[in-house]
Amino acid sequence: MEQPLIEARDGRGVVTLTLNRPASFNALSEELLAALQAALDRLAGDASLRVLVLAAAGKAFCAGHHLKEMIAQPELAYYQRLFAQCSRMMLALQALPVPVIARVQGIATAAGCQLVAQCDLAVASTEARFAVSGVNYGLFCATPSVPLLRNMSPKQAMEMLVTGDFISAQEAQVRGLVNHAVPPEQLDAEVERLVQAILAKPREALAMGKELFYRQREMGIAAAYQLAAQTMAANMMEPCALEGVQAFTEKRKPGWAQ
Repeated sequence: MEQPLIEARDGRGVVTLTLNRPASFNALSEELLAALQAALDRLAGDASLRVLVLAAAGKAFCAGHHLKEMIAQPELAYYQRLFAQCSRMMLALQALPVPVIARVQGIATAAGCQLVAQCDLAVASTEARFAVSGVNYGLFCATPSVPLLRNMSPKQAMEMLVTGDFISAQEAQVRGLVNHAVPPEQLDAEVERLVQAILAKPREALAMGKELFYRQREMGIAAAYQLAAQTMAANMMEPCALEGVQAFTEKRKPGWAQ
C-alpha cells in the first residue's frame, strides 16, 4: 500500500504534504493523523523550511474523520484519545514558524473543513465545496467549530454548524474560509503566486509575525498591543529588518529580497 502522506520538497524550501488516501476521500484515519503529526514535528525544527503547502490526492480534499474506524471502537476513552490526537495535529500547523497554505481541489467536510480553516492561507478550486456536516449524523462538529469561528463571523459559522449544509468555494471566499477561489486549471498557479510572495520576505520576520498573530487574537486589546510592541521591537533588532529599513532609506532593494 502506498504511503498515507506524500512529502515533496523543492530547492526553495517549499514543502508539499499530500494526503494520499483518495479511495477513502482522504479521511483522517489514525494512520493519516499519525503521519501528519510526524511530518509536522520533523518540519518544526527544519530551518530551511520556508512554506508548507497542504494538498490532497483524488477528488476530495478531506472528508473528515474516518467514521468506520470511529464506530468500530465505541468507547469514551478511545474517542477522547482520537480527538486529542487530531487537535494536537491542528495546533502543530499553527505552531509551525512558516505560513501554511491549503490547496483545496475538492470537497472538505467536517474535520476536513477544520483542516482548511486551521491553515494560515487557503486557495480553493471552484469545484471544491465545504461543510461541517457532522450534525447530519447526530454529531455536532465541535472541534471543527474552533477554527471555523476564528475564520468567519459567528452567525455564518453557526449556520454551517447547525445545518450541515455545503457552501461553494466562492461563498467560502466571501465568508473568509479561503483566500481565493479559482478555476481548477488555475489552482496551482494561484498557490504558486502566494508561495512566491512569501519567499520574497525574510523568514525571521514571518516567523515572529505568525506567532504574534495567533497569540494576540486570544488577548484583550491592551495586552495585544503590549505583545505587538514587544514583537516589533525585537523584530527591529533582526538583521533582516535593519537591512530592509536601510535599503528603504537608500532607495534600493533589500539584500534578502534579491
